[in-house]
Amino acid sequence: MAALCVEELLARAEQPHRSVAVEKELELEFDLGNLLALDRNMPPSMPRAAGAQRESRLRSLARDNTQLLVAQLWGLPAGRAEGATGPLVAQLPEPSYRLPREKPLPRPRPPTRWEQFARLKGIRRRKRTSLVWDEAAKQWRRRWGYERAGGDPARDWLIEVPAGADPNEDQFAKRLREKREKVARNEFNRLRNIARGALPGRGLHPTGQQSRAELGRATQVARVSTASLGRFQPRLPKEPPAPPPRGGRKRHFEPLLGDLAAERRRQLELLRGLGSKKPPLDLTRAVNKQLREEDAQAAAGKGRKRGQRGKRGRQRPGGGKGPAGGKGKKGGIRRRQQQQRPAGRKRS
Repeated sequence: MAALCVEELLARAEQPHRSVAVEKELELEFDLGNLLALDRNMPPSMPRAAGAQRESRLRSLARDNTQLLVAQLWGLPAGRAEGATGPLVAQLPEPSYRLPREKPLPRPRPPTRWEQFARLKGIRRRKRTSLVWDEAAKQWRRRWGYERAGGDPARDWLIEVPAGADPNEDQFAKRLREKREKVARNEFNRLRNIARGALPGRGLHPTGQQSRAELGRATQVARVSTASLGRFQPRLPKEPPAPPPRGGRKRHFEPLLGDLAAERRRQLELLRGLGSKKPPLDLTRAVNKQLREEDAQAAAGKGRKRGQRGKRGRQRPGGGKGPAGGKGKKGGIRRRQQQQRPAGRKRS
């Protein structure tokens, strides 16, 4: 804020202050309960071009109406809020104008069956105090927990021997032994919980000092425990980058706010695929199908050749290696040669 000169301060002090009495042609309507003042007088005519002059007149009009409203407030009964030294507070009357609400009034909650029964029977809810009077100690003690009212049962000077127990057994020693066993069992459970928490990925130890590796592991587990798996969690200062996630592949969702051009392109491709009569061709799927068919044909041909080779090697009961009855190709050639030989000539 710039410092003011002495001449400016003196000039402002010499200017006459405006009077608190404001005159209006029509009296204002006041609703002091809502601190509302309605001015039904015609506003002064102001040219549209004169921006600074228009602003000055509007400020003057607002100042006069506020002055009239404050004068009405000073006429109300007032009192001190906090005794004689507190601020002066005016008591506002009930509002006369009903102001609109953004939402309707909430409906009253219907009573439950227990509330109806309690109202019918005249049952009133009473809050139990945490302190009760202890007749033995003659002082107020807690109702539950440590040093509760009634004293520690281990401090009883007389213990009744239960039915079926040994009458010569020391009941005080038995109670002390049971208490020690209970304390030992609780300590064992506590140590087991500590050992369980010390496993990898189980958090920090309940007690003791934690190493840097344990703190880093606990921080990483806490980071990925959110719904977004730590994607939007801010990183700590001087924290190393997070290692790549392990495990199966997660589903990837596009962000809600991002590249509008890419989203438009995806939607157009989807509509184009739905509108086309021909189904979309998956090149990878078609190539894999063709390769499987070729492998199946090759396997079938190899099996057929192996079967034919086995048929040639087998001897049929009718003679040659051809079809049944010795009517194979080689058998027919041999018979024709024998028929063409002369009858008197013997085969050497």
